[in-house]
Amino acid sequence: MRIMGLDVGEKRIGIAISDPMGWTAQGHSVLQRTEPEADLNKIQQICRDYEVEKIVVGLPRNMDGSIGAKALEVQEFGTVVKNRLAIAVEYWDERLSTRSAERILIAADLSRRRRKQVIDKMAAVNILQAYLDRLAAGSNGV
Repeated sequence: MRIMGLDVGEKRIGIAISDPMGWTAQGHSVLQRTEPEADLNKIQQICRDYEVEKIVVGLPRNMDGSIGAKALEVQEFGTVVKNRLAIAVEYWDERLSTRSAERILIAADLSRRRRKQVIDKMAAVNILQAYLDRLAAGSNGV
């Protein structure tokens, strides 16, 4: 079963896809957001192409674990995706996923310009891999 991971931002959406067995997350792409309909069409096409059965959306909780305005926006987006694509959507606590991705990219000695191009995809990989690891361990995340 393939699972898609999304790191939803205001300007970009990082996308990761699991392997067919659902063990590892690989970066897929970064979607530059335009119109909501176009964004949904692109996500839907990727789901079709990869036969995605579930989408995990990173939920940007506040550092104290509470749900803030950004997390509510992401949940609204997730609801639209779920209704439009008729695919199960789950949320995963994404606190510090982007920072973690940035540390990895800095350690890989990527330029600032190149990091900006791939940071959202790497954050999506972190979100999805954490979710897959939790599934393998037998418990849930958010």
